[in-house]
Amino acid sequence: MPVLDHGREIEDRWTDLADDAALPADGGVIVSLDRWRAERDALIARGQPVGVRLKSNQLATELADDLAHLGVVTVEFPKFRDGRAFSAARELRERFGYKGEIRAFGHIIPDQYQFLTRLGVDTVVVPADRVGPAWAHALTEISIAYQPGLQDHGTVSLLRRHLKAEVEG
Repeated sequence: MPVLDHGREIEDRWTDLADDAALPADGGVIVSLDRWRAERDALIARGQPVGVRLKSNQLATELADDLAHLGVVTVEFPKFRDGRAFSAARELRERFGYKGEIRAFGHIIPDQYQFLTRLGVDTVVVPADRVGPAWAHALTEISIAYQPGLQDHGTVSLLRRHLKAEVEG
């Protein structure tokens, strides 16, 4: 499936492996949390980039001690209304200071894209038939937010303070 970065399709440099799939000799792989736990030392010793796929019911804290070894953490959105991956992405960035790629996959729609990027998600996996200009447009659709994000975007409360200062000043 295509991978989007800032609304543009990019080449996927990762191979997403099933738990029973053979480990390729070269290249970056993404494995399940269960496989990471079972084969952690061998995956690190392989000397190739490795990432872990978190299901929506798995917490970012389960990877906290291993983040230095991971080039990507993927977070799952199994249903539109399941937002646990939003929390996992934010926790990876803010609480654990993770600097690697965070990738979202599953049931994601363009309306969620800007929120994902505000929380630190770098890339999004989307079905091939859903790639289009709506994804890039979603990043510019809203210029102000209610809550602060990881970047220095303006928030409604900050805008109110600035406007109040201008009126009173």
